[in-house]
Amino acid sequence: MDKIYFNGMAFYGYHGVFQEEAKLGQRFYVDLELSLDLQKAAETDQLEYTVNYADIYERVKAIVEGERYQLVEKLTARICDGLLSEFPLDEVKAKVTKPDPPIAGHYQSVAIEMIRKKGSN
Repeated sequence: MDKIYFNGMAFYGYHGVFQEEAKLGQRFYVDLELSLDLQKAAETDQLEYTVNYADIYERVKAIVEGERYQLVEKLTARICDGLLSEFPLDEVKAKVTKPDPPIAGHYQSVAIEMIRKKGSN
């Protein structure tokens, strides 16, 4: 299966269980691995046989910045499900990183990664 990768997309969202997170918001990073058959796109050099990268980006942005969830798990699942239902993808692997969750301690970030396949939702 062929892959398209999106790495380090940055968005500002208001996801979290605490009131401060809903009020102040914070940055979230999204990485995607999209699986689909790219043979016809490679042979024809035509956009219609792949996905438009800008459309993928805008859809993820709309989910992260336009909706609000308490859990990063729900946000990650929503990204996977939204992309699978709207684009000709066979599988989506999405990783959402929350660099500053309200946890006392020293760490770089917390991230959730999910893999969803077409037809298995």
